[in-house]
Amino acid sequence: MADYRTSRIALPVDQVATPQGQRALGQAAAVLRGGGTVAFATETVYGLGANALEADAVEKIFRAKDRPGWDPLIVHVSDAQMLERVIADVSPKAQRLMDAFWPGPLTLLLPRNEEVPALVTAGRPLVGVRMPSHPVAHALIELAGVPVAAPSANRFGYTSPTTAQHVLDDLDGRIDLLLDSGAAWCGVESTVVEAREGSVTIYRLGAITAAEIEAIAAPVITYQPAFSSNGPNISPTSLPSPGVGIRHYAPRAVVILIEVGNDAELVQRQIWLHEVGQLATNAKTGAMLPANWPLPADFAGHRYEWGKWDDDRQLAANLFAGLRWLDSLGADRILCPLPAENGLGSAIRDRLRKAARPA
Repeated sequence: MADYRTSRIALPVDQVATPQGQRALGQAAAVLRGGGTVAFATETVYGLGANALEADAVEKIFRAKDRPGWDPLIVHVSDAQMLERVIADVSPKAQRLMDAFWPGPLTLLLPRNEEVPALVTAGRPLVGVRMPSHPVAHALIELAGVPVAAPSANRFGYTSPTTAQHVLDDLDGRIDLLLDSGAAWCGVESTVVEAREGSVTIYRLGAITAAEIEAIAAPVITYQPAFSSNGPNISPTSLPSPGVGIRHYAPRAVVILIEVGNDAELVQRQIWLHEVGQLATNAKTGAMLPANWPLPADFAGHRYEWGKWDDDRQLAANLFAGLRWLDSLGADRILCPLPAENGLGSAIRDRLRKAARPA
């Protein structure tokens, strides 16, 4: 990669419509139209964007992230006219989901328009598309006037970025421009679905829950990748969707998950305390600590105040920041309880399980 520093421009959400905000957006939009790369905040995580209709521009995303070509990208649009440049058709069930959740953190897998380079979809006939609700992301795409391919703005396989500093930690000098708009809101990526008339398949759990999707377009099934003791039973050329890799979202530290069950909070704390106690005296142990949960008196490691255990939105928003923070302190293992498998907790569990997979 070139030896240079990435330009960083502050663009707070409440300044999008100001002259200063419009200048920042104009500069970023020009970079996208010129074939460059721009990292920007979305409501989920920070994305790394390039013109989705130019193969050379899209290739820069793959190089910056060290992302393999068999992993497809998500394309972001700002309106229905831009969507028509990306897709060939929309099923009635997909349209109902768009009407319910766009703009927002829902990605739909739809038949791609021939104008979309094969690199974007890893050669597959479906392209993942969403319309972000974040004011900066939406305004940037609209001003650029082109669909924007934008996976998360981190090195491939590692923890997703929820702040501008996270982006620079991974990609400084590897991308052209970063718009700093503060922390992303959701903290986990978009939900990815394919909506056929028979059923809706959720390929990646995310910020829109399965129950919310099912209320609009039942029935819903969740994709389960084949996996064996020897690794994923998926050819690198056949990933059906972004975000379905077996090992993903991982810090450098080993993530150790603690199943605390769905009993009363006191029971959860007792299980947590027992499991953490096994590694309490190791100074390189990190703990993702729910609010008011105890640690052993002799705990010598690092603790991250994760959030209220009964507030899955708070846990989701802080998840990647916590993993990155403990990583930065040199933790060689991170202990983390698994929330209940319902609502947004299902997406949190998905990210943690993938982070904990052996490399």
